[in-house]
Amino acid sequence: MEHLLESEDVWLEAARLQPGDTAKAVVAQAICHLPQSVRIYIRAAELETDLRAKKRVLRKALEHVPNSVRLWKAAVELEEPEDARIMLSRAVECCPTSVELWLALARLETYENARKVLNKARENIPTDRHIWITAAKLEEANGNTQMVEKIIDRAITSLRANGVEINREQWIQDAEECDKAGSVVTCQAVVRAVIGIGIEEEDRKHTWMEDADSCVSHGALECARAIYAHALQVFPSKKSVWLRAAYFEKNHGTRESLETLLQRAVAHCPKAEVLWLMGAKSKWLAGDVPAARSILALAFQANPNSEEIWLAAVKLESENNEYERARRLLAKARSSAATARVFMKSVRLEWVLGNIEAALELCEEALGHYEDFPKLWMMKGQIEEQQEQTEKAREAYNLGLKKCPHSVSLWLLLSRLEENVGQLTRARAILEKSRLKNPRVPELWLESVRLEYRAGLKNIANTLMAKALQECPNSGILWAEAIFLEARPQRKTKSVDALKKCEHDPHVLLAVAKLFWSERKISKARDWFHRTVKIDSDLGDAWATFYKFELQHGTEEQQEEIRKRCENAEPRHGELWCAVSKDIKNWQNKLGEILTFVASKIKNTF
Repeated sequence: MEHLLESEDVWLEAARLQPGDTAKAVVAQAICHLPQSVRIYIRAAELETDLRAKKRVLRKALEHVPNSVRLWKAAVELEEPEDARIMLSRAVECCPTSVELWLALARLETYENARKVLNKARENIPTDRHIWITAAKLEEANGNTQMVEKIIDRAITSLRANGVEINREQWIQDAEECDKAGSVVTCQAVVRAVIGIGIEEEDRKHTWMEDADSCVSHGALECARAIYAHALQVFPSKKSVWLRAAYFEKNHGTRESLETLLQRAVAHCPKAEVLWLMGAKSKWLAGDVPAARSILALAFQANPNSEEIWLAAVKLESENNEYERARRLLAKARSSAATARVFMKSVRLEWVLGNIEAALELCEEALGHYEDFPKLWMMKGQIEEQQEQTEKAREAYNLGLKKCPHSVSLWLLLSRLEENVGQLTRARAILEKSRLKNPRVPELWLESVRLEYRAGLKNIANTLMAKALQECPNSGILWAEAIFLEARPQRKTKSVDALKKCEHDPHVLLAVAKLFWSERKISKARDWFHRTVKIDSDLGDAWATFYKFELQHGTEEQQEEIRKRCENAEPRHGELWCAVSKDIKNWQNKLGEILTFVASKIKNTF
């Protein structure tokens, strides 16, 4: 029996089983038998309902157990700031090795006193990094930022001298916490101090890029920024690091921070075309066309024969209605950096401006140099079609297919030409031939299915779809189409089959979202739309369908959220999306308009 009276657990369980006042009596007896039991004192304080009574219990407890950190913390939490400060002053005398108590006291003191407290804390606990980091944060909070770096450097030196191993991952976690607390200077100083510790020289770049990604995923953007800054100091000529840093600023920084970084980037990597183009695009999107023009002029000096820079300059001028400038640039490009794409842009410019003869002449000239470039044949055929020259268009497509038999787009254009003039049999034969020359191409099978469907031959369309899925069993675009070829009662089963084959395909996910929408299951449809745009934010048709859905079933906030997310994603793919955006000038600045227009074209009679 005697050993039971000495058991904390027995007393605590006995108190738990009793009602209020009886429980207090049990706990009082427990204290008599176990005057050093922290748990019993804590339970005694919990049983009191009056604040003064709780304080009384805890103060009595501290008389018996003055070295209990838990009791001091519980007692301090009940006090007003001034009384808490006085109690903590006593607490750190009784528990000089408790980091928590020292830091709590420092938080309640004035700046000067807090410095003294932290100095004492370091004397008593020379092996704890948190005291040093708190000291750095204190200096930053009081505007003494020049001391922050010195404190962190001293911390590393002192801790090592006291036999503490510097754990890089722990310090980076501390930096992330500083970042989230708003102590940016401290966070950056910590990153600079530890980022290279324990890393082999050949692994530095890869490890630091992973560290930056990890910080971004944790929401510690200033930590990531500090990592990129350090990496750029170590690898100033690495284009890949500048690019990663630039994309980080584009996604998480300001336009000014992005442009400042890109100015430094091109100074170190003048041959990196993409960095020049990002800088020019940023200026252009901000409406500063002269600045974009001057950046491209500097880019020309560094990369005189760059196709990408020539085409970017042409696009800048043509999108801003400076057609003569664009024409002169293209003429120079054809003489100094002639490529198939330069010719293609030249043809397109004249075509858009209505200079059909000039466009065709340029097209013929280009084909003399680049007869295996399918887009030139496609443009020639489309121009002839537009001029209602069906035979010439047919000839262009057929010649193109002799030179480029694996161009899916050329086969589709020729097939649609025949369909448009009523030659269904010929269109069907062209698609069959295309599939023989290009087996297992889902787009060709899809066109064949749609051809029969448009002709009203649904049974043949279904038969073709079955063959298509046999040949291309993992094609998302085919499964998405197959779902809505089925009668309504069978669509759900088909969607299950589609998900088994193409679980992460955005077209299948979009089809499932539309299926739930058609069944008026609004919440489920919204979830699937979110999954679709998350898995492929580049699919414009998904954004447009999602936006139309929210226009019908969402709030203004939800509609605006989708619009903003779409603008940030800058989608470039999708049948409807591409058909609309390719004919809109300066489309990057008009994503909201394109989204609305494409959404209006989507019919929700799935």
